[in-house]
Amino acid sequence: MLRSKLFAALAVTLFIFGITIAGMAQTQKVKTITLPSGEEVVDISGLWDTQIENIGIWSAEGKYSTVTEIKQEGSSFVGIRLKATPYHSAGSETLRGEVDKNGIKKLQCITGMGPMDAVGQIGDDGKTITIDIPDKGRSTMTRIE
Repeated sequence: MLRSKLFAALAVTLFIFGITIAGMAQTQKVKTITLPSGEEVVDISGLWDTQIENIGIWSAEGKYSTVTEIKQEGSSFVGIRLKATPYHSAGSETLRGEVDKNGIKKLQCITGMGPMDAVGQIGDDGKTITIDIPDKGRSTMTRIE
């Protein structure tokens, strides 16, 4: 009898612990900032580990990585390469765009062929960004700080 009561108490404790952990995971949200106008936008400023994969017509160029520092002023942002890549020097601009409350509204990647329109998606927890230049390249960025 004592054994079954201990087992039941342990099961209830583990169940409550599981609910608490799940609730904590759900409360992690994308960072935001409030503009002087009162508009709230996502905050993607900071350091990002960036993995670049050339695809489609650029697939021969391969894969490489860099670290990107995103500097955000209001709803506009610019990304700077902190580590050289095979085609760009450290300190050069890698992306630019605009954010709103829902994520990335406008995005251009600065490639060896010049600026190219791209599509960006911020992960639900705000710790990843995926970027796609259709049939040319994709990047996965993971927040470092």
